[in-house]
Amino acid sequence: MTTENRIEPRQLGSIGPSVFPLALGCMGMSGMYGATDDNESIATIHAALETGVTLLDTGDFYGSGHNEILIGHALKDRRDKALLSVKFGALRSPDGGWTGFDGRPAAVKNFVAYSLNRLGVDHIDIYRPARLDPQVPIEDTIGAIADLIKAGYVRYIGLSEVGVDTIRRAHAVHPISDLQIEYSLISRSPETEIFPVLQELGIGVTAYGVLSRGLLSGSIPSTQGDFRANLPRFSGDNLAQNQRLVEELKQIAQEKGVRPSQLAIAWVLAKSKNIVPVIGARKQTQLAESLAAVSVNLSPADLTRIEEVIPQDAIAGSRYDQHQMQMLDSEK
Repeated sequence: MTTENRIEPRQLGSIGPSVFPLALGCMGMSGMYGATDDNESIATIHAALETGVTLLDTGDFYGSGHNEILIGHALKDRRDKALLSVKFGALRSPDGGWTGFDGRPAAVKNFVAYSLNRLGVDHIDIYRPARLDPQVPIEDTIGAIADLIKAGYVRYIGLSEVGVDTIRRAHAVHPISDLQIEYSLISRSPETEIFPVLQELGIGVTAYGVLSRGLLSGSIPSTQGDFRANLPRFSGDNLAQNQRLVEELKQIAQEKGVRPSQLAIAWVLAKSKNIVPVIGARKQTQLAESLAAVSVNLSPADLTRIEEVIPQDAIAGSRYDQHQMQMLDSEK
């Protein structure tokens, strides 16, 4: 089934590319949620492109480079069908741990060289620091990416999980296409201060975590290596309370004849045409389920009812652990 001729694309901000309303997030294809199958992952990427999806989102640190190599294999004969969004800067140790962040200009240009090689491409469409490096002025990091644009290695600059001050400072150096940030029915803090500034500056949104890492679809950690087991929202009494909220979402979804995951994605799509949800599908079945959300129409009354049934302050637990939350510029 091809939907690209009847689905209206969305532009990432005033200067960014035009993309399918949903993007495919590839992080889960490199072990963050447990064991994966490279063949199924590649088949899922191919299915997404064939259905009209244009934007693939990855990070050079996903699987310590595995994710980029995987995408490179998937795009070997179809690079012209995809736009690549790549995050950089997170540092990994040989045992898979996390050792910090590097946003220095020299590091940026080093990171992009390895990404281009692993992906097997001559340019990256959107390049973005995954977090703010507190030791490096954002102007320096963005200036380095601007140099890469001049050299032809990058097309657009994006940001990820940064706050209002950082957004303004970055945009003053070079126009920003979009901010990638967690946003969902139960993670709505960007609405207060960040989204108004993005609208003012003409910056789009690529929203990840729209299913709150599976919480809104009823998925819970069940395999070894699933990082969600350490997240507050999936722990102890928090999980029990949050699952009760999800039951309310299931009831509305049942009334509309859709799955809770589709309703949650449709809610994000309906909030603003400036938002492109990033769907973390690892399998073709998950992809197909998520893509169906594009056809779910929600009225203003529907949005109000959903938000009344699941108010933002009802969720138990933060989206990351305390240490990670303190590192997020977007939460300051």
